[in-house]
Amino acid sequence: MEKKRRYFRRGLGLVLALALLLPLAGRDMVIESSAVTRAEIDALKDKSGTIASQKKDIQDQLKALQADKSNAMKKKQLLEDQIDLIRQEISNINEQIAMYDKLIGEKTAELEQAEADERAQFDLFCRRMRDLEKQGETSYWAILFSSSSFAELLDNYMMVEEIIQYDNKVIEDLVALQEKTAADKAELEEAQAEEEEAKAKQMAAQEELKSQEAEVDKLISEINAQEDVLEEMEAELNKAAKELDAQIKAKEKEYAAQIAKVPSESGYLWPLPGGYNTISSLAGGRIHPVTGKPGNHSGIDVPAPSGTNIYAAKSGVVIHAAKGTGGYWSYGNYVIVSHSDGTSTLYAHMSRIGCKQGQTVKQGDVIGYVGTTGRSTGNHLHFEIRVGSARKDPANYFKDKALYVTSNGRKVALWDWMK
Repeated sequence: MEKKRRYFRRGLGLVLALALLLPLAGRDMVIESSAVTRAEIDALKDKSGTIASQKKDIQDQLKALQADKSNAMKKKQLLEDQIDLIRQEISNINEQIAMYDKLIGEKTAELEQAEADERAQFDLFCRRMRDLEKQGETSYWAILFSSSSFAELLDNYMMVEEIIQYDNKVIEDLVALQEKTAADKAELEEAQAEEEEAKAKQMAAQEELKSQEAEVDKLISEINAQEDVLEEMEAELNKAAKELDAQIKAKEKEYAAQIAKVPSESGYLWPLPGGYNTISSLAGGRIHPVTGKPGNHSGIDVPAPSGTNIYAAKSGVVIHAAKGTGGYWSYGNYVIVSHSDGTSTLYAHMSRIGCKQGQTVKQGDVIGYVGTTGRSTGNHLHFEIRVGSARKDPANYFKDKALYVTSNGRKVALWDWMK
């Protein structure tokens, strides 16, 4: 019988201890690591530092050319490189801000959970303190002295020890949760401060971009007053157009299988929104409607505001989408789309490119935005059509469209002007 009583008391002590410990079930919550890591943000910051270094190098080159008016086009090229870097910087900062937004959301949720856990643990701590106050410290001695045998004394001692251990754990867990709450709050405040700093840099970069674009506009005005520079620009662009034929052939061969899978439309879509249909420079050896001089332009130029959408004239595969380098700098940021009917279209002087090399595009997709990069002295689209390797006059493919030229200060219908 005594043995049964001992087992009963031992079981009762265990039940009591478990009952006391049950409120802790699930309390040891492990916060998963954030989806956004500091390493990712630091990598973006490192990239931003590299961009800043490149910008400084270009700025040094610009200072060296500042007093030399004969290097207007070189200055323009450097300014465009600077603008490209600023755009990269803004894009980088935007990525940082997006990551901070996500990180702040995660840290806010973690802090809310930690505060809820701390409140629950504090409530548990208060309940235990009230229980202890009611019982008094002598209650434990009473339990021990009420033992009728040594075996029962050992059982009671173990039960009291478990209760004391539980109470100690309540306090330890409360302290740990308080520390976690403080740490989560500090991390949240740090992320918020860093995001505000990134937003300030974003505004500064946007202002710098406006300043650099204004500098390009000012330089373009200077270049437009230098007739010899304009003639040189035309010659360089025509040279680049001829040299580009071999590059197009090589890329079409590289993407031949992909190009063959994209059906070409029978006609071409005008590559700009309908309202922008006045041609400022015609293709081929025609007399220029503004200067009155003969030329051999490789395509047509259509003025439009900076940032205007440029559309793919036909479905096809993008075989080039990048800033022109070397002799191809004349084109600035340009895109070439190859079509399965053996033709290709070229879109030049973009402010920004909106597609990637190897991308399949449909007729009407936005592939870039109007600008004045490269050998250009105003926002416009330079548009070329090639059939095989032969450059054709793009205007001839839009005889059903109302196109215009400006002649003697008047806007006149192209086809009337051509008669």
